[in-house]
Amino acid sequence: MESDADSAGTLTATIRHRCAACFKQYKKKEHLIEHMKASYHSVHQPKCGVCQKHCKSFESLREHITGPLPKANCSTIFAERGCSLCLKIFDSPNSHSKHKEICYLPAPAPLQTIILHGMESQIEILTSDDGNCIDTAPEAIALDCEMVGGGSDGSLELCARVCLVDEDEKLIFQTYVLPQIPVTNYRYEVTGITEEHLRDAMPLKEVQDKILQILYNGESIWRLRLDGGKARILVGHGLEHDLDCLRVNYPDHMLRDTSKYRPLMKTNLVSHSLKYLTRTYLGYDIQTGIHDPYEDCVSVMRLYKRMRAQDHQLEGISKSTAIDPPEGFTSAFDPWKTNQLMNMTPDELFQSSRSNYRCWCLDSVQTSRT
Repeated sequence: MESDADSAGTLTATIRHRCAACFKQYKKKEHLIEHMKASYHSVHQPKCGVCQKHCKSFESLREHITGPLPKANCSTIFAERGCSLCLKIFDSPNSHSKHKEICYLPAPAPLQTIILHGMESQIEILTSDDGNCIDTAPEAIALDCEMVGGGSDGSLELCARVCLVDEDEKLIFQTYVLPQIPVTNYRYEVTGITEEHLRDAMPLKEVQDKILQILYNGESIWRLRLDGGKARILVGHGLEHDLDCLRVNYPDHMLRDTSKYRPLMKTNLVSHSLKYLTRTYLGYDIQTGIHDPYEDCVSVMRLYKRMRAQDHQLEGISKSTAIDPPEGFTSAFDPWKTNQLMNMTPDELFQSSRSNYRCWCLDSVQTSRT
């Protein structure tokens, strides 16, 4: 009898409450619930294709399968048929090889080559008042600016060049920008800009008007601030800095910034450079010499489209609800629901959990509904 009691006590002591997302284990259910409240696990987090573990970012997923101390089984399978860019795992080496032809992208052509071929005339199509153009207009626009220095020490950021491309990587607007104060540092080694380039450059106010005309796409300001309407999503890397230098305001819910998108950030939530993201997730190098704004625009648009194209199966909540939560919707982890949470299984807790960021895959859902 005593041995049975001892074995029962040992069994009770070894019970662990395991997180259904990251597989961490806790001795008490209360600790698991607190973990779920703080982790914001959801189906939108990057997931290992072998063990199905959810990670906070692609960097942490990469460490899980290829880092210094990878999960043995996951690492072995990934080495055989996993893509080092998108981190997906395929059924066979053959399907993996076919995927690589699509996933590994060539570097964009230099901006000067695009201009010589007359691609900048696309701005006339995208900014036309003809109503027939609106339905075929791209849903997103990528922006990049090149800065020169102003002030006595050249540290004041002045926008001297701006470039916009659409989802098809077509150049729709590019121009040199006339700074409103004297330039004291052209930063030629990085920008390639000289005094001659800015001599007959476009005034900042005119640049602002053209950019907003492209972004608003004929939409009213109130609709833009409400849900965007037919206005275009603005994609970039360090958008807050670029828009500040342009002195342009655009609603936060219409911005897609690859420097602040949690799945693309470091595990400590510090931003990666666009150069690193392009090499790691697209497979080619940029900014190897003088920065090319078209190259940066195309790269950031490709990153956005790759993140947007992810297919996350939502369980327990429809995709439309994920975009537009119903009135009175509350979190499953509200304090007054403590008793309900204690009765939930780990899987039910995971299904009730929500991300603390808006996944870009929802943009494709929103597009299909409009």
